[in-house]
Amino acid sequence: MPTTKKEGIYFGVMMCTGMVIVMGFYNMILTGMLGEISIIEGLGQLLSAFIVALLLDLFLVGPFAKKIALSLPFDKSKKVYMILSISFFMVLGMVIFMSLYGVIAAYLTNGLPTDSFLQSYLSTAAKNFALAFPLQLIVMGPLVRFLFMKFVKGEKRNIVESV
Repeated sequence: MPTTKKEGIYFGVMMCTGMVIVMGFYNMILTGMLGEISIIEGLGQLLSAFIVALLLDLFLVGPFAKKIALSLPFDKSKKVYMILSISFFMVLGMVIFMSLYGVIAAYLTNGLPTDSFLQSYLSTAAKNFALAFPLQLIVMGPLVRFLFMKFVKGEKRNIVESV
């Protein structure tokens, strides 16, 4: 997949865009905010979540997820094992941090749905993981890898072939 820092940034932007859009709408539906906030407020929430998610992906969760996945004892020559292990640790890390971000943002804007911050966080994280993991494995992962290979990696081949 990405072999350079620049490609890693493109891949991260593509993945974060898809995941934040789907997970953002999912969380707005769960909290009952989808029909209650304006389009501008919704876009603002999606943009701020995207920025946080991208920073986490590029600088914290992404590097740690890859490091953990590479340290596991399995045949690294099998691409599917690498994809599954990195995806699992990416989703786990992103759910942990983005659920915390979401609960804090909800608390700051309109309070917690329960009396306990911990209860709200654990409930949110469980619901987010339940959607994020299959979404990553079945939809976003394959879609982003396909688009990345077609448009980002494909550009390099076309440039090299035309010279």
